[in-house]
Amino acid sequence: MDTASKSWFVIINPTSGNGSGKKNWPKIKSLLEKHEFIFEHVLTTYSKHSIKLVHQAIKQNFKNIISVGGDGTLHNIVNGIMTQNNVPTSKINVGVIPIGTGNDWVKTHKIPKNIDSAIQLIKNKKIAHQDIGKIEFLNQTKTPVYFNNLAGIGFDGYVVSKVNKHKYIGALAYLYGTLISLFFFKNFESKVSSNSETISGKTLMVLVGVCKYSGGGMQLTDSPNPFDGYFDISIAKNLSKLDVIKNVSKLFNGKISNHKKIQTFKSKHIKVEINQDEFPFIQADGELIGTGNIKITLIPKAFSLYC
Repeated sequence: MDTASKSWFVIINPTSGNGSGKKNWPKIKSLLEKHEFIFEHVLTTYSKHSIKLVHQAIKQNFKNIISVGGDGTLHNIVNGIMTQNNVPTSKINVGVIPIGTGNDWVKTHKIPKNIDSAIQLIKNKKIAHQDIGKIEFLNQTKTPVYFNNLAGIGFDGYVVSKVNKHKYIGALAYLYGTLISLFFFKNFESKVSSNSETISGKTLMVLVGVCKYSGGGMQLTDSPNPFDGYFDISIAKNLSKLDVIKNVSKLFNGKISNHKKIQTFKSKHIKVEINQDEFPFIQADGELIGTGNIKITLIPKAFSLYC
């Protein structure tokens, strides 16, 4: 059967979830066949391989993609969709079979972690269109980065840098990364511009949310809605290490945004400039994407998903 007659393109990250992608692929493949999916599949072999695979799949007229992996795999698939010019991005439909460490994005859309249930949900073909964020680096010749869940600058990015080294311990890596980061991260000087307002000063982190959860289940923004056409933004000002330790539980129950040192608001765009020589890490969907001054804009309903 040639690729043109196949309906689905399946991208598997074999390293997701400490190798769960590779371990579970035979079972997933069998279930897809059982549910009568007609598909072509590829296992990724290097970082960001999914971006190239998406470009190739779209050129071969695939309009339905299944991500078998975690938040990072989906992040790269989204970037593949957003950086191609052959088809309107909202015409490419993505289903997710979550096999990751954090699996944060699926929590917002209530996509089940059970493999058979996730496949059944995709088969039901109920489609929604959510917003996407676009990060542009100022004064750098870097390609824009797109995100479907949450982007963070500062402490959040530093935690991701630690988590990536300890994903072998599973979801506990996020708690470990947070605790380790408390000892080494230093608040930074920033200037945040949005909605004709400028907020300057010492900063722990700046969070720009599309969806609700990040960092293994943390809820760091106030009221994110992936369908409302606005980012949900939290600026954590000069919180001390003690402030963070005392409020660790609130990172996970959503109450952290009520802290007096955290400012929250809605916006379609934001610019973050760093007013010091040392630049903090930037993460998007749990992936480190670099450092520098950035502009972030919202693209409404650009991503089509099976939910």
